[in-house]
Amino acid sequence: MTVLLQTAGEIARAVRAGEVKAAAVLDEALARQETVGAKVNAFTEVTTDRARGEAAAVDEAVAAGRDPGPLAGVPFAVKNLVDIAGVSTLAGSRINADDAPKAADAPLIARLNAAGGVLLGALNMGEYAYDFTGENSHYQPSRNPWDTDHMTGGSSGGSGAAVASGLVPLALGSDTNGSIRVPSAFCGLFGLKPTYGRLTRAGSFLFVAALDHLGPFARSPVDLALAYDVMQGPDPADPVCAQKPAEAISGELAKGADGLRIAVADGYFEQNAVPAALEAVAKAAKALGVDRRVTIPEAARARAAAYVITTAEAGNLHLKRLRERPLDYDGAVNERLMAGALAPANWVFQAQRFRSWYRDRVREVFKDVDVILTPATPIPAPRIGQKTMMLDGNEVPVRAHIGIYTQPISFIGLPVAVAPVHGLGPLPFGVQVIAPAWREDLALRVAAELERSGVASAPVAPL
Repeated sequence: MTVLLQTAGEIARAVRAGEVKAAAVLDEALARQETVGAKVNAFTEVTTDRARGEAAAVDEAVAAGRDPGPLAGVPFAVKNLVDIAGVSTLAGSRINADDAPKAADAPLIARLNAAGGVLLGALNMGEYAYDFTGENSHYQPSRNPWDTDHMTGGSSGGSGAAVASGLVPLALGSDTNGSIRVPSAFCGLFGLKPTYGRLTRAGSFLFVAALDHLGPFARSPVDLALAYDVMQGPDPADPVCAQKPAEAISGELAKGADGLRIAVADGYFEQNAVPAALEAVAKAAKALGVDRRVTIPEAARARAAAYVITTAEAGNLHLKRLRERPLDYDGAVNERLMAGALAPANWVFQAQRFRSWYRDRVREVFKDVDVILTPATPIPAPRIGQKTMMLDGNEVPVRAHIGIYTQPISFIGLPVAVAPVHGLGPLPFGVQVIAPAWREDLALRVAAELERSGVASAPVAPL
């Protein structure tokens, strides 16, 4: 199994050149799913027949001299909150399993297919995306390929597990408060949370419409850019994605970090972390020649306000289900949603008002810098089922602590790439590369430079 474990870009180049057939790549993916899939519990459904048809169509195009697209023959999979034609969209829940299969694919799946991608199936996730761990009581937890006793992070845990274990080179996840960035960090992958409104969310089961993003996982920044480029484009079906034109960035990554003003976030983003999380950022800064520091003001309040908006919006979205089928929820998810449904309206109003103020303050910071580096998570992946941990002599709750560095950023919809750093312990860490709104190109240029420097890498876990 050699072709499948290459990057998406390398697979597509080989398929387009006729060096390997898309059907052969798919056979490798299906065989690896048989041997590795059960170890990481990444998939909830494998769409074998559909994938064979899509791979055959790619091979027919190559044989006829047509270009099947920049993702020719690349297997990919999607978090199971994204609609797949003929499949019920579980969103990690028991309740949604009763829903009828979807009649059509979500637009992002259609765009990946149109670029030659081959859909392998739907991926495990935390229930209704209200999760930082990758654990699911209905479908069992996703498992970290670097140590299967440890969490993948969530809620896009299956996406992280699938790519890090080499089941697919490309996966789609969602990020509300950190659900792309946390699994990317815990599983040692490159991940991209685009600007809020950049990629359409139509055809997905939303968690918090005011904060939700969709985005890719991969083992290289180039693959992230390839996937991002083909998924871009306005979509009237998603009101926040109706206007912004596509801006291809794949050709920009070769520029690296030259000329960019890069800084490391201090203060809040240096606190409540294990030393290795901060060392990962220090290594990245050194490789980039960065010695500048900046303060993102009121990040702690931003995290608190993100919690208020998250729990209130999600609780009200689920109110009918909570009344009719409360026992079909995971107990902890039920409690969080119930608390949100009872949150006073004035709390949400104040959180939204603070959000506007905070967005303006962070824009001021970006007048002086182009990119900001922070840890992606304060800790490496905890053990599955672990509820608390000791940090700086204090016992802290694991789940609530995981997203302390991601929530203040997605709260205002900024684009972030995660660059994975290995070698600081038995499990990987991640560095957030944060850019101003609509400047995914800057975040991915820096991530690509970190890969070239050798600081960041995303090898397949040796399962």
